[in-house]
Amino acid sequence: MSTNTMNQLTKALCAAAVLSLAACTSPQKAPATADVAVSKNAVENAVSAGAADLAPAEINMARDKMMRANAALAAKDYALARDLATQAQADAKLAQSKANSAKANAAANALDADLRVLREEVNRATTK
Repeated sequence: MSTNTMNQLTKALCAAAVLSLAACTSPQKAPATADVAVSKNAVENAVSAGAADLAPAEINMARDKMMRANAALAAKDYALARDLATQAQADAKLAQSKANSAKANAAANALDADLRVLREEVNRATTK
């Protein structure tokens, strides 16, 4: 083997060793941290959509699970943190969906009322 080939082989083995050590350190911490961050964003989006007023039970459940996920993350219980974060995200998405649905229903009801008024005005105008 040439010296150049040996150098390349040594570099490849060193890279593999570093990657192996990095994989062994904490395989669950990064995903759990990411899951908690994604769930926090989902809760914030639900609140921005009006979930605090339109879906209070669901957003409160999401917030509670987020607090518990953060506590589990701080306690280095990454599996529990990931599970709670996933549940919080689902609750937040439900809260956001309910809020959006309530706003859509309110808009539809307002449109129906406007149409009813217009029909009455048209009927009055045609009967004169």
